[in-house]
Parts: sequence; C-alpha cells; structure tokens
Amino acid sequence: MELTLLGTGASTGLPRPGCPCAVCALARGASARAATSLLVDGALLLDLTPGAALAAARAGHTLSGVRQVLLTHPHDGPAVELPAGLPAAGRVPDGRELTLISGHRVRAVPMDAPGTGYEVTSLEGGRLLYLPRGGAPAGLVPSARPYDAVVADVVGRPDGLARLRGAGAVGPDTDVLAVHLDHDVPQGAELDRRLAAAGARAVPDGTSLAVGGYRETPAVPRRTLVTGGARSGKSLEAERRLESFPDVTYVATSGSREGDPEWAARVGLHRDRRPGSWRTEETCELVPLLTAGGPPLLIDCLSLWLTDAMDRVGAWDDDTWAHGGEKALRERVGELVAAVRGTSRTVVAVTNEVGSGVVPATAAGRRFRDELGRLNAAVADECEQVLCVVSGQVLVLRG
Repeated sequence: MELTLLGTGASTGLPRPGCPCAVCALARGASARAATSLLVDGALLLDLTPGAALAAARAGHTLSGVRQVLLTHPHDGPAVELPAGLPAAGRVPDGRELTLISGHRVRAVPMDAPGTGYEVTSLEGGRLLYLPRGGAPAGLVPSARPYDAVVADVVGRPDGLARLRGAGAVGPDTDVLAVHLDHDVPQGAELDRRLAAAGARAVPDGTSLAVGGYRETPAVPRRTLVTGGARSGKSLEAERRLESFPDVTYVATSGSREGDPEWAARVGLHRDRRPGSWRTEETCELVPLLTAGGPPLLIDCLSLWLTDAMDRVGAWDDDTWAHGGEKALRERVGELVAAVRGTSRTVVAVTNEVGSGVVPATAAGRRFRDELGRLNAAVADECEQVLCVVSGQVLVLRG
C-alpha cells in the first residue's frame, strides 16, 4: 500500500494565516504544512483540502484515479472546490465497512470526539489507521495484530496513542506518523525529539511511503534523566515523554506534608495533569521498583530522594557525617545507581540543578548541594538520554 501525505498540518495550515507567533514565523520550507490529507494507492483520498490536486502534482501524483473521497469531519475551513472528475466527498457511518472498486476495504472507526477515523486494508493485507484531529478511538478491543501504520494527532492526543498501544493495535514495528500539526509545538528538531520519545515521527508534505515496508524505527531512549532549575518545566517534560504509553507508574518521592496547604496545592497540580491511567506510588524505596519488571517508571524527583537518604543516615549533622554518615550515604547512592544500570524498565527520572546559584550559607546546605551534584552525574552516566530544561526549552545533553 502506497501512502502519500499531501498535507500534514492543522485545518488552517502552518503557518496560520496572520498569526504572529514564533512557530508560525519560522514555519517555512519543509516546516510549512498544508491541511492534512492522505492519498492511498492513488485510489482513495482521505480528507479533501484546498489545493489537494496541486499538492498531489507536487508529490508526483494525480487525483484522476481516485475512486472514493472520505472525510473525517464536517468541513470547517475555507471553501473547497471539488476538482474535476473526483467523486463527491462523504463520511461513512461509525462501524460501517465498505469495499472500493480498487479492492481496498475501509471501516469507519468511532471516535471519542467529533469525527470519524478510518481503517484501510489493502488487497495485500496492509493495514492503515487514520484518525482525525483531536480524536482517539472509542471502545477499543484487543487487536489481533498491530497496524502497519497509524496516522494520527500524536501531539494533541498522546493518550489516544497510549490506548492503541494498550490494546495491541500499535506495536514496535508500527509506523506512527504525526499529522494535524499546529503551532503549539516548535517545528524542526524540537518536534522530532518530542515525537521520537513517543515512538513517532513527522514527515514533510508530499512524502510517499510504503505501508508495511522497511523503515528505520525511531529510537525511544529506555533511561532518561531530566534536570533543570526551579519552575523550568522539567517535570512537564518528563511527563510528556511517557504520555503516549499506557500503565505508567508515577513515583512521587515527596511524600505528604501534614498541615501544609501550599505543598498540597503543588502536589494537586502535578496529579491533575497526569493521565488517568497512570498509577502513583509515594515512596523513596526506588531500588525495589527498578529491579522489578513492569510498566515505565517516572521518578519525580531524585533531589527529594536524596533529602530522604540524608535524613536516614544523619548526614545533616557534621559529627555524624564524619563518623559513618558519609560512608552510609555513599552505599545508598551506589545501590540506586546500580539499580538504574541494571533495570529492564523504561525510566524517566527528574532531578534539580542546584550548583549554579547562591552558595548555601551552612555546611549542611553545601553538603546537600555537593551530594546532589554527585548523584546527578552518576545517574546521568547510566542513562541513554540526558536533558536539561531551561526556561521551558529543552537542551539535549546526551542522546
């Protein structure tokens, strides 16, 4: 099955007409995107958009062989003229299946938002799933085998990709293509990095590819350390890296603070933005979690884990530190680092950078700063990817 992406952007395209934002200002060349539209084997057009015939011509195709035009949602953009010779565009009722003259079988997939998704099967058995912007499949049942390709709103609905993975509809070899791309995510390297973390990719408008053919799979780092300063966006970045995967275990090392409403409000904000399918464990016992099998772990954060570890060995007291506390902390940190090295789970850990600001006034404060720096360096050595978040911008230090 040959798939040509005539457009990969949101309904108004990218850049948006008249929009002064930085993303739109930089959306030029390969980063410019027309409204999403797909051409399958030259016979099936999914979503009719302005300039579809010209887009096909630029990609080296013609629409003269199109036998069916299907829409995923009622048209809400600029007026679209039906190119000469094309059949009338329509939608298939949810759950209905039809067979085209070309031999393709198309099934309408119900969505949890307005719109219709389409499952397309070729004569050779290749399977494609195309989903509308802002939609995810509703009422999924376990899939007999994964799709060869999924074309979806990965940025806007990462939870939809998580559902497909949980149902077995997306596997390691599924080509996940992000479309309906808008100005809410910078294009270029930043978009590629975010999508790679979800096992997905974006391609320029006009790209043709063979569904089910060989391709280079995006490398999803198994262990990632995310560091940064206060309110830099590091926790949000860590959550983004796992939001397209089901059954994530969120490990909160902060514990609870009785009678502290400000802390409770902070914890509540974190909890509210996590996907509902995630499970939370409030613990500083990280080694057993890392050595056991199971779903991905998001650890937030190592600096609070270190605070607990220093509490346990009495590291805040100078005399205790000098007479066994330092040795005990080194052993505890060594156990954690060894567990990170040996874990079979996907892990994203958050930590803080505290060595770039004011020097603490107390010996205990300086000790914590130094030990956190050592812990961060040791864990980073065991991670395939290390990210630093500054002012909401992600710098890739490794990977």
